[in-house]
Amino acid sequence: VRTELEPVELEDGAAVPKEFANPSDDTFLVEDAVEAIGFGKFQWKLSVITGLAWASNYAMEMMILSILAPQLHCEWRLPSWQVALLTSVVFVGMMSSSTLWGNISDQYGRKTGLKISVLWTLYYGILSGFAPVYSWILVLRGLVGFGIGGVPQSVTLYAEFLPMKARAKCILLIEVFWAIGTVFEVLLAVLVMPTLGWRWLLILSALPLLLFAVLCFWLPESARYDVLSGNQEKAIATLKRIATENGAPMPLGKLIISRQEDRGKMRDLFTPHFRWTTLLLWFIWFSNAFSYYGLVLLTTEFFQAGDVCSISSRRQEVKSKCSLTCEYLTEEDYTDLLWTTLSEFPGVLVTLWIIDRIGRKKTMALSFLVFSFCSLLLFLCVGRNVLTVLLFIARAFISGGFQAAYVYTPEVYPTATRALGLGTCSGMARVGALITPFIAQVMLESSVYLTLVVYSSCCLLAAVASCFLPIETKGRGLQESSHREWGQEMVGRGPHSPEVTRSNFGSQE
Repeated sequence: VRTELEPVELEDGAAVPKEFANPSDDTFLVEDAVEAIGFGKFQWKLSVITGLAWASNYAMEMMILSILAPQLHCEWRLPSWQVALLTSVVFVGMMSSSTLWGNISDQYGRKTGLKISVLWTLYYGILSGFAPVYSWILVLRGLVGFGIGGVPQSVTLYAEFLPMKARAKCILLIEVFWAIGTVFEVLLAVLVMPTLGWRWLLILSALPLLLFAVLCFWLPESARYDVLSGNQEKAIATLKRIATENGAPMPLGKLIISRQEDRGKMRDLFTPHFRWTTLLLWFIWFSNAFSYYGLVLLTTEFFQAGDVCSISSRRQEVKSKCSLTCEYLTEEDYTDLLWTTLSEFPGVLVTLWIIDRIGRKKTMALSFLVFSFCSLLLFLCVGRNVLTVLLFIARAFISGGFQAAYVYTPEVYPTATRALGLGTCSGMARVGALITPFIAQVMLESSVYLTLVVYSSCCLLAAVASCFLPIETKGRGLQESSHREWGQEMVGRGPHSPEVTRSNFGSQE
């Protein structure tokens, strides 16, 4: 066991153990190989496939909720609570399955869990287009949500093939595919809804999942997962494949098998090292989804009213009308949805620019603070133009904060519990998304100002929670084993940091 390792300076001034950067050493870990092979053709292909999963299995199925609900409200004469339940049931399905998909991915592999969830969503997505009555569409959309809960595992698989310097940027760029998916869904609705109706929209929206299911055969299993499972030969074959595609040399020597340990155990998320991290991340993910989807629901209400101060009077006018009165989505409504979606692109760019400069924790805190500030400015009863600007800024930053959480969460947990950690966080996000319709729609009828206070206060608390996270993952490698102090796999240090005195590279327990 080597206890003294000479640090080597990287381009950005950080120092890592010598063995990490030396591909000619006699032993190496998966992290060494991923860093030595670097970012290349393989990662570009993986980016497109992961983005396709994000756009088709997540963004499109989420965006369709804002289009399907008003259509069924008019066509089937549904009361408002049933319309809200149609949205909430999808998040109930996602919430109930997120931990399950994470457990499956930790037990049987990232690729296995992802393929099953995609095929599940494809089947019930197409089937929901044939729902004869409200009760059937409710059950089937809930089952679609159950499948969507497994989509975050694509980020787990993606992150485990990315070298450290490219990881944050690449995961953030997945948000671009989210925006592309939502824009595509709106354009598809513009073409399909006037002629073919909502049933064909549901069926056609599920078909891109078939393309991803076919491309899944190209996806390799995570080498980190294979090593943790004791399948060393398969991990080496995967790494050699990546090296060949990238035109880079494989590290010489023997691949070290990290200490094998139980995978996917919930208790591992609450060990002394991760207890506070897990609890704070749960609240951060809850606040992200609560605020993001709440803003999406509020945007339509604000645009239709013209400004915040007009909402109360507008509500009174609506109540005086016949209860069966409803309005189909117009061309102007679809335009508003497009503009709202496009506002996420600058959010990605801002987050991409600051996340490696100020760190993951501060990026999330800043996103929550800007959202909260914009929410408070809506109290000023601004006109429609200023309202549009504030809503766009708020959505840009809250979506950027969401992506920062997607970067941070896979980085902070070790390989044995990475998928489960991301799955439980995703489950808490669904709790927030489940609750937010009752705030953004029901509470809004009573008081628009109280609604804004709830969202603003929640984000202020989330900003504080982000600052109190005990671990900053900026400049650090992915942790392989939970039996080591966090960050021993790769310690990022400045030029004045103390000498590295201990590492578990080249050792085997």
